[in-house]
Amino acid sequence: MKVAKVVVDVAASAIDSLFDYEIPTYIQSVVKPGIRVIVPFGPRKVMGFVVETTDHSEFDRLKPIDSVMDYQPILTPELIDLSKWLQEQTLCFRVSALQAMLPAVFKAKYEKEIWLLTDEEELPDAWRLITQGREVFLFQELEEANISPQEITQLIKEGQIEVRYVVKGQNRVKTDTYVEHSVDLPRLIEHQEELGKQARKQYDVLDYMIKQENSVRLKELLEQLQITRAPVKALERKGLIKLVQKEVYRGPDTNRDEHSYPLPLTTQQRQVISPILKSIEQNQHDMFLLHGITGSGKTEVYLQSIEQVLKQGKEAIVLVPEIALTPQMVTRFKSRFGDEVAVLHSGLSTGEKYDEWRKIHRKEVRVVVGARSAIFAPFENLGIIIIDEEHETTYKQEDYPKYHAREVAKYRGDYHDCPVVLGSATPTLESYARALKGVYHLLELTERVNEQSLPHMEIVDMRKELEKGNRTMFSDLLVEAINKRINNGEQVVLMLNRRGYSTFVMCRECGETVQCSHCDISMTYHRTNHRLKCHYCGDEHPMPNQCPNCESDAIRFFGTGTQKVEEALQQQFEHARIIRMDVDTTSRKGAHEKLLKKFGNHEADILLGTQMIAKGLDFENVTLVGVIAADTMLHLPDFRAAEKSFQLLTQVSGRAGRHELPGEVIVQTYTPEHYTVELAANYDYQAFFQREMQIRKRFAYPPYFYLVLINISHENHVKVVEASQQIANMLARELSAESQLMGPSPSPMLRIKDRYRYQCMIKYKKREEVDVALQNVLATFQKDVNKNDLYLTIDFEPYYFM
Repeated sequence: MKVAKVVVDVAASAIDSLFDYEIPTYIQSVVKPGIRVIVPFGPRKVMGFVVETTDHSEFDRLKPIDSVMDYQPILTPELIDLSKWLQEQTLCFRVSALQAMLPAVFKAKYEKEIWLLTDEEELPDAWRLITQGREVFLFQELEEANISPQEITQLIKEGQIEVRYVVKGQNRVKTDTYVEHSVDLPRLIEHQEELGKQARKQYDVLDYMIKQENSVRLKELLEQLQITRAPVKALERKGLIKLVQKEVYRGPDTNRDEHSYPLPLTTQQRQVISPILKSIEQNQHDMFLLHGITGSGKTEVYLQSIEQVLKQGKEAIVLVPEIALTPQMVTRFKSRFGDEVAVLHSGLSTGEKYDEWRKIHRKEVRVVVGARSAIFAPFENLGIIIIDEEHETTYKQEDYPKYHAREVAKYRGDYHDCPVVLGSATPTLESYARALKGVYHLLELTERVNEQSLPHMEIVDMRKELEKGNRTMFSDLLVEAINKRINNGEQVVLMLNRRGYSTFVMCRECGETVQCSHCDISMTYHRTNHRLKCHYCGDEHPMPNQCPNCESDAIRFFGTGTQKVEEALQQQFEHARIIRMDVDTTSRKGAHEKLLKKFGNHEADILLGTQMIAKGLDFENVTLVGVIAADTMLHLPDFRAAEKSFQLLTQVSGRAGRHELPGEVIVQTYTPEHYTVELAANYDYQAFFQREMQIRKRFAYPPYFYLVLINISHENHVKVVEASQQIANMLARELSAESQLMGPSPSPMLRIKDRYRYQCMIKYKKREEVDVALQNVLATFQKDVNKNDLYLTIDFEPYYFM
């Protein structure tokens, strides 16, 4: 007997194991590890992943596999092993790990169908209105007709109907209609000559087809000849041509410039690329940290390293942190490697992602450029993995499985014996500490490629501006600098780390702020549609004219958002052309690319945006960068607040003076004496690293300790307090003396989406110190999770504490 070990598509702890199914003879040649199958599971049919096949099972009677969904494995043996590792590392369900590796189209859609087992006349009257002579109809049609569950159960018992679960795969291949010759060329020419003047359009179609050696897209043929389908159909009936459906890719529109060639490397670039190339040649897994200042030519090092990998017939994965960076990065990679490049990021439609994934799966491309999930690209012969801007928190997945792309890259690099390169101007403290200890190889680029110096950074104390009577959001120095740039025909980048019009709305009479009714957070005013919006749960409602508390009409906006800054800029610089880039203006597909292209073509003088504009952008005409409020992130309840602020200031200042024209940076702050602001102004990463490491050591934070955050939430405040206390007591009993348990305590934001949230944090040195304790907690509370609506998450290496 042939047996398949299957991970079923049910995310529950009791089911988080492998199930044995018999492989029927007629599909034995198809069922291999890595394909999806449909299997009976209790009363229903579900999708499952085959992870292993064998000749025996410890169970006597096995249910057979119902059908297969794939005819070729969609997961490689490496990715199947990786899913097991992810399950152990992140304490997630195995099926969640497998699904994280695939585009969304592979998620199965389940539909309940009702099948009639009797004559329609024997059913109650209400049913006949639904069935209308059909033997099969959807379960939701019963719900819409308000037929009671009791009645459905009764008819099932009587054997009159049956409920069947149908699994529908969503992966649809896009096709297009093409016209091809049905006969040889001499016969086609002969028939064309026989056509009289009455069939002029048929004559034109044949003329077009004779000139084309290959098949022609029907749409193109009709457009070129400006005809309808009639003459094409007439020729098809005569058996001279045929219409065929061919698969086409839904590709992301990346405008590829002319082919680019490797640039001559600077002395420093040659020094850093040398050990990477050596690692590639020797098929060696090494971790490299490429610490290069902004504009030092890290991308060229990546490109030439990949070129070496492709010469060896191997493949490369390049991760970029955000969709905003992707268009420019993709353009550089496509102009260097042409059609060898596939793109994977969240800005693509579901169909486009599926098509890009299939290009990789079919080995039609050898380079993938993409955001976090591109780390799972199904390559089988990897030669290098590059993570650009490695300090970015977007590389950490916030949903299950809560993986970090860097850790997955290490696993894959080790599996393929290939180097992993982490690149950044401001590496995370953890990565830099590992490099100093020799765990990673440290490579440094300290000079800009064009030998331009880093732009001068001027710090403006906004408290002094207030003393001078300047109550606007722009200091006198920034206004003067912007005017100068606009008069010179140069461009300006302004960053504010807040979207919306104003941060909160407050009543001046009673001091009440308008809070979200589902979360403990003030709502943000969005001027475009005059509405208040919660950025946590998405709830929104119209802006009130009166205070909801005291009914006073003294309700005002406070704080500053990008919309408000845009308005103030229009007033201050009347003739300036402004592009605003934030979540609101870039939510539509392709919006990032359009706005950046517009700015690149100098159709605007000022690019105003949130932190999405801080990194990776390269415009030769930008000579001034302004940071409106540098304090936004400094005072968050997060031990990484200073590190994130330093990174952001360094990154955004790197957008100025990247080419011929010198750059300048103006940073506005209310705390100019903070060491983060002072050291960022001097681009002194080493001093910041030393200073921050002392603080981390004193308070036992990474990289001196690892962290794991346990979040507990429930709709009932009392229940969540009880559960978090029980979890803390259990952990306190089971953890070793080397680990430190903190909490339970309310999360900084106690309520989100009507759920109360508490957390415990463990600081530990070795993973084995906490593994057993956490698994016991999961096992003990799993019943409550399923039964009492308790929600429990465990996050290793957390980046989000709110």
